[in-house]
Amino acid sequence: MSRRFLFVLGSARLDGNTELLAREAAEQLPGEVEQEWIRLAEHPLPDFVDLRHDSDHLRPPSDTATGLLLDATLAATDIVIASPLYWYSVSGLTKRYLDYWSGWLRVPDLGFKATLAGRTLWGVTALADREPSVADPLAGTLNNSAAYMGMRFGGVLLGNGTAPGDVRKDTEALARAKTFFAQEAPLARFPHQDA
Repeated sequence: MSRRFLFVLGSARLDGNTELLAREAAEQLPGEVEQEWIRLAEHPLPDFVDLRHDSDHLRPPSDTATGLLLDATLAATDIVIASPLYWYSVSGLTKRYLDYWSGWLRVPDLGFKATLAGRTLWGVTALADREPSVADPLAGTLNNSAAYMGMRFGGVLLGNGTAPGDVRKDTEALARAKTFFAQEAPLARFPHQDA
């Protein structure tokens, strides 16, 4: 299967620092790699309702925001969560998208977990703090989600920026963006698992 990247943009802001950094990294991908960019703010998902103990788990129609995101997620070999750091984790828009993974796990004959197993989850974020450890909860959310799904985790590309466009001044982040997707991503592991 040829590589197909899905960039899930979790910012409420158009062309924010996180998106700029993600686009910088995406520019380094070979031309034959397909890219799909979905801005969650333009495809608002309804509130997630946990039906895990109910029996009516249906595949959402493709002409809905939920169906569009499900189809794009299943078609991707690489899923890039591009979410600004909001209160030390992913944005609300991004969290809602990840919440839907719980529902998609329970749709009969969908094979959501089996389909994503072995594929790669990546993170890109911009933060307004010079201390990168403040993004550890965001990285943990993505790593643990990948581990649960049996996915590979490519890590999180961190950039610094407060005002619009500030990430362009972060020369270290821009340098990391040039090789970020070139690395071989290991299978994700929960922190409590033995190495």
